[in-house]
Amino acid sequence: MTRKNKPALLQVRTATLQDVEAISALVRKVYGKMPAYTPGMLQGQISNFPDGQFLVEYEGEIIGYAASFRIDEKTALSAHTWTEITGGGYGSRHDARGPWLYGMEVCVDPDRRRLRIGQRLYDARRDLCERLNLKGIVFGGRMPGLARRKKAYPEPEAYLDAVAARKLNDPVIGFHLRAGFEPIGVLRNYLKSDTASLGHATHMVWRNPYAEEVEGPGGQMHAVKESVRVATVQFQARKVSSFDEFMANIEYFVDVVADYRSDFVVFPELFTLQLLALEERRLNPAESIEALTRYTPHFIERMRDLAVGYNINIIGGSHPTRAEDGDIQNVAYVFLRDGSVHAQEKIHPTPNERHWWNIKGGDRASAIATDCGPVGVLICYDSEFPELARRLVDEGARILFVPFCTDNRQGYLRVRYCSQARAIENQCYVVLSGNVGNLPNVENMDVQYAQSCILTPCDFPFARDGIAAEASENVETVTVADLDLTDLAWAKAQGTVRNLRDRRFDLYKTVWHDGG
Repeated sequence: MTRKNKPALLQVRTATLQDVEAISALVRKVYGKMPAYTPGMLQGQISNFPDGQFLVEYEGEIIGYAASFRIDEKTALSAHTWTEITGGGYGSRHDARGPWLYGMEVCVDPDRRRLRIGQRLYDARRDLCERLNLKGIVFGGRMPGLARRKKAYPEPEAYLDAVAARKLNDPVIGFHLRAGFEPIGVLRNYLKSDTASLGHATHMVWRNPYAEEVEGPGGQMHAVKESVRVATVQFQARKVSSFDEFMANIEYFVDVVADYRSDFVVFPELFTLQLLALEERRLNPAESIEALTRYTPHFIERMRDLAVGYNINIIGGSHPTRAEDGDIQNVAYVFLRDGSVHAQEKIHPTPNERHWWNIKGGDRASAIATDCGPVGVLICYDSEFPELARRLVDEGARILFVPFCTDNRQGYLRVRYCSQARAIENQCYVVLSGNVGNLPNVENMDVQYAQSCILTPCDFPFARDGIAAEASENVETVTVADLDLTDLAWAKAQGTVRNLRDRRFDLYKTVWHDGG
């Protein structure tokens, strides 16, 4: 008789971006009406430190999740709040050289509590800590019995001492003590939404008995250097006789940069307005939008084929599109080389776009997962609003793409200077791509000004002036640069300035309507 192997019923593994939707559903189930993680926050946690996010899968269903990141010792062992240390829930304060592992979340399906899911997740964290030779694990733990015993124990420290002395029973503190954690104090006002704990938390620590002191600054942050090659096309407006001719011009540049083995190529904002040159007469703005909308499905199909055929990720500039609800939006389509297509609407239309084209702003900015890590897209004017870039970087984006369309040097420099600021304040790369030339009979393409460029933070691993590469002004050309993503990790951990880590979450934060 042949014996067949059966798959494991339960497994603990690291989370991937493909798990975000399922983890989000679990978190909503666990927390009910309480604030929960948005998909963007979960994407940020996984993107910022993939090795530190664990889940438990039972018969194909995700029933447990634990989020963690590395942090420096001073921050880990000092007083802090949950919002401050977790970067608002995104895990964006992850320090690749940090000697401590910080546990920011453990949640378990309430219907599966007899499978010791919590214990498995804590064990996975402990194994990771030992494998990375970290000093230990630290976190803020709940004390859910505190509110009920407030009269007897008005100070949370007294309550913690009573539980530690076994005079009281607190299920969460008791679990942590049995798991080998020791309390080193109370984190006051740690998480205001935890009313059962009166907003406070136990400051719990587990010290790795196998940790060895390592001489020097801490060694390498990554075993493998991560390098991404990006290309930006400074695209010239030209009269075309057919849609196929327009696409042939695009394919020419995709072919060129693919020969350079580029991972990404970026086209400018509104570069599809060239298709209006096919019309027999000059159209008014409303007619122009209707004409362009007819090309949308063909444009998406052909651009997707180019991405797959040339094995390159294409940031397809932007294309005015009439949405299903009738609104006209300026949409950047991102075509990945696996055949997937993503859309990012322009959030802030310019006054001219609103007036002449009746373009409405989008309502969501999200990082896009690619085979080179998450990236973000800010269409022209969007680069002048720092909140958008910060959210994309919190979600894990290390490269921001800015397709733009400007008609004079003043407009161009607004985009350029703001994009450089986004690179510095978010310690990321920013890639700009603009139109040049003119089409006198096409609205918004009568005159163009651009100097496309690839920008970096201003610190020692990067070019002194923060420019990895730039094109000559107002000529059609391609600009290519190799971007080392490990340099970004170095800058965030020990750069001359550390903008992401040094944010004052105790003073300010950005609140998004979707909870992000």
